Amino acid sequence: MPYITFAMLLIVAASGIFSLYRQLQMLQQNSYFPSRYFKWLKESYTLELAISAILYCAITVGSINGKAVLSLVLAGILLALRITLNINTHKKSIKKLVFTARIKRLYITAIVLLGVLVLIPAIFIDALASEICRTLCLVMSIVTPILTFVIWIITYPIEKAISKWYINDAKKILKAHKNLTVIGITGSYGKTTTKFILNRILSEKFNTVCTPQSFNTPMGVVRTVRGNIKPQTQMFVCEMGAKNVGDIKEICDIANPDYAIITSVGEQHLETFKTVDNVFKTKFELADSVAKKGGITLANLDSAGIKERSDTRDDVIYFGDGTKYAAKNVFCSEDGTTFDLCLDGTTFTVSTRLLGLHSVSDILAAAAMAHILGVSENDIKFAIGSLKPTEHRLELKSYINASLLIDDAYNSNPEGCLEAVRVLGSFAGKRKILVTPGLIELGDREYDCNYALGLEATKYADVIILVGQNRSKPMMDAIATTDFNQENVYVVSSFKEATEIYTPMLNRDSVVLWENDLPDNYLK
Repeated sequence: MPYITFAMLLIVAASGIFSLYRQLQMLQQNSYFPSRYFKWLKESYTLELAISAILYCAITVGSINGKAVLSLVLAGILLALRITLNINTHKKSIKKLVFTARIKRLYITAIVLLGVLVLIPAIFIDALASEICRTLCLVMSIVTPILTFVIWIITYPIEKAISKWYINDAKKILKAHKNLTVIGITGSYGKTTTKFILNRILSEKFNTVCTPQSFNTPMGVVRTVRGNIKPQTQMFVCEMGAKNVGDIKEICDIANPDYAIITSVGEQHLETFKTVDNVFKTKFELADSVAKKGGITLANLDSAGIKERSDTRDDVIYFGDGTKYAAKNVFCSEDGTTFDLCLDGTTFTVSTRLLGLHSVSDILAAAAMAHILGVSENDIKFAIGSLKPTEHRLELKSYINASLLIDDAYNSNPEGCLEAVRVLGSFAGKRKILVTPGLIELGDREYDCNYALGLEATKYADVIILVGQNRSKPMMDAIATTDFNQENVYVVSSFKEATEIYTPMLNRDSVVLWENDLPDNYLK
């Protein structure tokens, strides 16, 4: 094979490796599920772009025959273009590619695969084999979604084996820890905040560990167990997330919980769950697991999705209005919340800096479980008074030009978003600015839920900035039915653009609400 042709193949292969950044970023943000990755691909790549890539591939293959120099020049242009795009993607991305061990293995696999396809034509004389390898190299290097899928298939058995080993190791650690109590927490919303609140209250009496941030997948739980559970740990508070029926059971099979809190059942991830009944069934997989050990499950009767189905479960204890675990005389303001906490016959007043009515429900759930586990009333009251907002969940911060920012970027459920907008409205005397891309993964209910969010926004916000030209349509339709001043409604393509619009408006009499900061695979 001529040196120029070999150099051309090498440069094209290198451009394919650079182009993988965006592909693997989206694969990672879609939890390494090919179906979700291809859904993003279908919605993000135009037919024109796909045809251009195929045509370019065909032109490059054809140019090998007698036009090696032209091929080399085209390959150099492609490499330079992709390096530039790679740098720009990294800079502009909301959620950047995290170079985990799995991502590194995918990159190594891609390098080895393309390296072999480049070397075979250079080493072997067989014309047909060389032509096939050369074509495969060009196709996968230029149409990189194909390369992404191929390396996912190659590495899948390895990833399954690694995951199985880690899971078995975590199970051994938990099984060997005879005095450890595991509390599982799940729900359509409120589970992360409840987890941190419970961990804080329990820490007044016990040595505790909880899953960090939003670590609520099987491997997130495994990672926490292997890295954080120590011989002296007494309580493990484990958040459990789900997008499909059976997901909670999978985590329960690892963590083997003794107690459980189910914070809510609602219209969350309906794109995969399809119905709220399936959400209920999945969340209560946690109760099923705890029941086998004779433990206690607390479930929120104030959640409509649970209340409507409460007669189907007689093996749980309910908290909320009308039960022995309830919150009464609730007073919310921009400074926080005060209410009477009723715990099985005992009532005392607590105050917290946390904002919003749904924070009361989260505190109640955690306090009720702590009470069951033997934490004193004084310790519960003290811990609640010292609570700090969970990061990116109605987190109040000082902001530009002495303004205030309510960071609710990690709130993505219909009820929580409506409550967050009401919290914005509680800041009397200030100019209230809402920035949101709306809600996702709600299936057939997505339009209606975003429409409801748009209506609620007109009641409490002075300025509404919607992120995403397509995503904003339901909210815009809702706003159009009201007498809200259209000059105070903006539709932008990114949060950066939103910032450029509202920054000149900010002063000490302004408050901004960031509601649901979506990752890159959803912003369109």
